[in-house]
Parts: sequence; C-alpha cells; structure tokens
Amino acid sequence: MSALGRWIYGQPYLLLTVTAMMWGGNIVVGRFAVGKVPPVALAEYRWTGAFLIVLPFALQAIRRDWGRIVRHLPILVVLALSGITFYNALIYYGLESTEAINGALLQSVQPIMIALFALLLYGDRLNRFQIAGIAVSFVGVVLIVSAGNPVTLLELEINHGDAIIVGAIVIYGFYSALLKSRPPLHPMTFLAVVFFLGALLLTPAFLVEYASGARMENTAGAWFSVVYVALFPSLVANFCFNRGVELVGPNRAGPFFHLVPVFGSLAAIVFLGEEPAWYHGVGWALIASGIVVSQRMRAR
Repeated sequence: MSALGRWIYGQPYLLLTVTAMMWGGNIVVGRFAVGKVPPVALAEYRWTGAFLIVLPFALQAIRRDWGRIVRHLPILVVLALSGITFYNALIYYGLESTEAINGALLQSVQPIMIALFALLLYGDRLNRFQIAGIAVSFVGVVLIVSAGNPVTLLELEINHGDAIIVGAIVIYGFYSALLKSRPPLHPMTFLAVVFFLGALLLTPAFLVEYASGARMENTAGAWFSVVYVALFPSLVANFCFNRGVELVGPNRAGPFFHLVPVFGSLAAIVFLGEEPAWYHGVGWALIASGIVVSQRMRAR
C-alpha cells in the first residue's frame, strides 16, 4: 500500500464520509431501478458483481486466512445474512412502493438503531455529546428532506414499503454493532467472504423471484444500476464503513448516516439542476455540526 493509501486507511472520518456519499447514491439508484431490475435480482447482481470484482485482489489473503475463515464461519454467516442478504433485499423491495424521500428520512434513524444494538450486545452507551450530535444532525436531515418546511412531512403517505425499510434499518443496526466482533481477517478477505456468503444466501429468494417471471430489462438504465450498486455502494462503501467502525466504533460511526441526504441533495443540485436554497446550507451546517459534536469525547 502506498503512503497515501496508508494515510487514507487511517482516517475514519474521511472513510465514513465516503461511505455516506456512496450510500446516498444507492437510495437514488435503487429508486431509479424500479421497473428495470427486480428488487431481489438487483441485490443478487450487486453482491455477486462486488464479489467478482474483489476476488482477484483478495485471493492471496484468502489463502493465508483460510483457517480463520473456517473457525469463524458462524459469525461470518450472521454478518453476511444481516448486512448483505436481508438488508439489501428489503431496501430495494421497500423502495418499489415508497419514495426516495421516505427512504432517506427513514435511514436517518440508523444511528439510533446502531446505538441500541451496541448497548444490547456490548453495553456501550451513548455519551451526552453523541446524543446531542445525533439530535442536531437529525434536525439538519429534516430540514433538507422537507425542503425547509418540516410540516410537509406530516403529509407523507406511509405504506408497507416504509415498514419494510424500517425492518431493513433495524437489521443493519444489528450488523453495524456486530462489526465490533468482526473476525481478525485481512480486510479484503472479509469483504470477499461476506460478499460471497451474502450473494449465496440471496440465491433462493432470487430463484423464487425469477420463477415468478420477474426479469431485468436489457437496457442501458438497468445495466447502469447494476454496475453502480456493485461497485460504489457495495465494494467502496463497505470497505470504508468496515474500516471506519473498526477505528472509532459503531456509536461514533452512526451519525455519519446523516450525511446521506447531504450528498443526495448535492447530487440533485449538480446533476438534476435543482436550485440551492437556504435550507440546504442550514441543513448541511447542522449535520456537520452534529457529527463534530458526536465525536467530542474522542477528542477529549
């Protein structure tokens, strides 16, 4: 690894920010893929593609870690099942019957879910700075998602897709906290094994969906969706997120989920021509401030 790569590998806040950027795109692309790629198929192609991309870079490390993989297979299966199989299939299925705005707002609850499971699994408690930081950044999320008028959120239609996304968020909270018990494997080994197991465990649901007649369109939009989710929200984001949690722990990593709507709104301004407004700036500032506050105890 180059000197720059080693430096980046030791910067948790940079890694977690990149993670949020990739996952912000995942919500938008997941909604874009509705009608083009069936939800379980999108998750299956995503993780199979990510596994095939990472495998050549991980082969040597896998050979060295093989004994550890076998010894720690049960927890690796649990991590793959929660963080890959269930979470992604549910997110894409939920996005078929709700709006991206609902998905972004619901995902802002993720830091609370992570904190809950960190408490249940390890007895880790949020300190006052983390609680204050999550609250401040959540206000920023609400401002951005509601376009500066939180009252409009009361008019959002709640449907079964939202309930499915909530279920996915609960499962990913468990996965994020459980990363604290991640086996001592090389990072590339861990990615390859979890991607492979996640895709393998998705296969029965994929076959059922395929047998029902659901098919991916052979269009540029469908292929773009598959390539994007396999490369960026999967390979890049998971590498960065896993390392970020390793460096600062799940509770301090959680507030970075609030950056997801920040990057979503920036993408809308840059690529979709949306006009920047006061609530963008205020929301971004609140989210950034909340994240800084939530890391306060680490600085002390």
